[in-house]
Amino acid sequence: QVRLMESGGDSVQAGGSLTLSCAASEYTRESACMGWFRQVPGKEREGIASIYTLGGIPYYARSVEGRFTISQDRAKKQIYLQMNGLRPEDTAIYYCGSGPNQLGGPPCGRFIDVVEADYWGQGTQVTVSS
Repeated sequence: QVRLMESGGDSVQAGGSLTLSCAASEYTRESACMGWFRQVPGKEREGIASIYTLGGIPYYARSVEGRFTISQDRAKKQIYLQMNGLRPEDTAIYYCGSGPNQLGGPPCGRFIDVVEADYWGQGTQVTVSS
């Protein structure tokens, strides 16, 4: 079982930046996708960015493309989410997830689009004030 732990959530002003980190207990071929998801009360969890850990290939949801950057440090088994130009609508609990890469489409695209994580972290709160 892969254990994930997020850190870095905070309260920031609109237009500000924040970097989230997620540490994994292990990288596995069966859970080659790692990514970031977010959820606000009363809404479904949304996938926003993933990285195919075997090749370092990123994938972004349209809602964050151009503002957020996902990266990884394979040696540390960590992924990061650099968030720039934060908006009040980015306020949510951010979760790290890992899961399989389904063939077809961009690497780890379905993982984000359909929220197909097998393992989850406990979440970290990001609050953006106007």
